[in-house]
Amino acid sequence: MTSQQAQIAKAGIRDERVSLAHGGGGKAMQALIADVFVPAFDPPGMEDQARLPAPTVLSEGGELAFTTDSFVVTPLEFPGGDIGSLAICGTVNDLAVGGARPLWLSASFIIEEGFEVARLRRIVATMAEEARKAGVRIVTGDTKVVERGSADGLYITTSGIGVIEKGRALSSKRIEPGDIAIASGVLGDHGATILAARGDLALSAPIESDCQSLAALMEAVLHAAPGVKAARDATRGGLASALNEMAEAAGVTIKIDEDRLPVRAEVNGMCEILGLDPLYLANEGTLVLFVPESEADAALEAMRATEAGRGAVVIGQAVARGPIPVVMNTSFGGQRVVDILVGDQLPRIC
Repeated sequence: MTSQQAQIAKAGIRDERVSLAHGGGGKAMQALIADVFVPAFDPPGMEDQARLPAPTVLSEGGELAFTTDSFVVTPLEFPGGDIGSLAICGTVNDLAVGGARPLWLSASFIIEEGFEVARLRRIVATMAEEARKAGVRIVTGDTKVVERGSADGLYITTSGIGVIEKGRALSSKRIEPGDIAIASGVLGDHGATILAARGDLALSAPIESDCQSLAALMEAVLHAAPGVKAARDATRGGLASALNEMAEAAGVTIKIDEDRLPVRAEVNGMCEILGLDPLYLANEGTLVLFVPESEADAALEAMRATEAGRGAVVIGQAVARGPIPVVMNTSFGGQRVVDILVGDQLPRIC
């Protein structure tokens, strides 16, 4: 932080709510950035770009990974997280499931006029904490303020850069018959939490979002089981959509067992009441990966040794391609087609 920025930050924001002036590019905007964002994120500079050291892994045949995502969840704060933690974890996880080690993020904020500064501080603090836990830095960003009623409070867009070591070639196209499918934890918690938090249906259940970084989990499993074929975080569309996308890319059929699926009783109960399917509910801290059968035990042990993978379980296996991409063996001894999500069970979840 420069001396000028430090002086502006020390003066602080006198307003309790964000105004259009805070997006005008003048002193009010400088005060917002210096008082709210810079102390939390500590970016390496305040130019129009971040200047970053080239990772040594690139000279050894590694690759850069780059991703971007926007977050429009409602409500902005919910049990287990908020839009800020979603923004960090969502982007970190998109990098991690591709085998990348996340390093740097950008963060862009579209703030509605009248948004409470105290609430903005809470969300920014959450972002900073999640970035610290994930081992990444927020190095650049942007802030815009729009008229009241134009942005539903706050939208955040994050982009991320990571590095992929030579030899890590994760892709759904690599999945083969015989490969084992492992889920890292419980399914549907995030979607159920958002639904309950909206309060429209007077539902009350002790459920929290599973929002968390999966970077440490992926590093652990890739070291223990270097033959991992592919991984996917089961976000929008849930486990069912993730498996369908992977099956189509690999040209295999994926068979899963209903009795093995890790779904909380509270989530199952909510789905039964509302006619929803937990296989299609969003997750923000759960992934599914495929590994050769010979490395399945090592992968499972490594995942369970991490905070994010304590509930990891084998849920099925890839087999030769049949007429249906994803099939579930039901608890009643039959089989059920698990199709990709059509429409949207629950909008504005992330």
